[in-house]
Amino acid sequence: MLIAGGFHQHGGMDKANSALAEFLLSRGHPLHLVAHQVAACLAAHPRIAITRVERPAGSYFLGDWILGLRGKAIARATVAQFPRARVVVNGGNCDWHDINWAHSVHHAWPPYDDYAPLWFKLKSRIDKSIARRRERAALINSRIVIANSERTRQDLITKLRVPAQKIHTIYLGADAPLGPITTGERIAARAWLGKDAERPLAVFVGALGFDTNKGIDTLLAAWRRLCASPDWDVDLIVAGGGRGVESWRRRIEQAGIASRMTMLGFTDRVTELLAAADVLVSPVRYEAYGLNVQEALCRGVPAIVSATAGISERYPAQLSSLILRDPASVDELVECLLQWRAAMAGWKESVKPLAAELRGRSWRDMAREFVAVVENTTEI
Repeated sequence: MLIAGGFHQHGGMDKANSALAEFLLSRGHPLHLVAHQVAACLAAHPRIAITRVERPAGSYFLGDWILGLRGKAIARATVAQFPRARVVVNGGNCDWHDINWAHSVHHAWPPYDDYAPLWFKLKSRIDKSIARRRERAALINSRIVIANSERTRQDLITKLRVPAQKIHTIYLGADAPLGPITTGERIAARAWLGKDAERPLAVFVGALGFDTNKGIDTLLAAWRRLCASPDWDVDLIVAGGGRGVESWRRRIEQAGIASRMTMLGFTDRVTELLAAADVLVSPVRYEAYGLNVQEALCRGVPAIVSATAGISERYPAQLSSLILRDPASVDELVECLLQWRAAMAGWKESVKPLAAELRGRSWRDMAREFVAVVENTTEI
């Protein structure tokens, strides 16, 4: 039984949950999914039972609360009927004494909402307080905890006092189509975006809410400074949806760099976007892993990322100059981008070994390791 927000391809956690479900099905296990969204290909499988939980009035807060209640009730009934059944939950979404897959740690993730309206600040602090209480209860009560990075593992140990012997780090997998970019793909992607085939292009991929956790504020300030120089010839595309899109669009226009920093909005064509890119920029303040960075690297696109992101621990020493030590430092991001531009072709060559390593680990490999850890772990 898997309890999660989603099982589909439109988000990092959702992709991971979907991959685990698909692997379990391939091994002949019957599944019960409790979720808000389930991809049609999974929903149609004859060995899957699904309990869909609606979000009343689109409320994530109410939806998550109901998901936890429904999930716990169904888990109780399932285990009573099938004592050997295993239950997987995600973080604080459901308090159940079995397997907890921690995709993020609210106790290590403070609100970053300086630009947000007052109502949002008040709401986010209430939501965060409740999320932390649920998270602590669920993780302390878990038998086995799976972390998506060593950063996440350490946060669980230091912030929540989860016993280290209960936690196992399993990195996320990669999609099969994320191979090196072909000349044809690049030409087609540039045409789709209306960009010159030769002009350097940077991309940012992340949700754009009222908060600034993804670092869009740092990137905007850095880009404004860089564009003040006539020598800076790189354009930027910002991809991501959310309630803050229009607000950030106005800030970009007010900064006078709308011609150099394009807001694409939400897109499900990230693979094509990366085919057009020369670098991905991800100055996140908190990121348990960073699937957007991994996907860029798998395509052979250098990625500038904060040291606070879990995926940065997978960077070898020769790529350390692409890691931001202070995600809020405009000066550091400007310097990093200038260093990248000065040796753009060299950085593309430098990421090839890491790209091959990341591509070599599929979602199926991740799921297989997950199941092996569960099957081979003695209960704490």
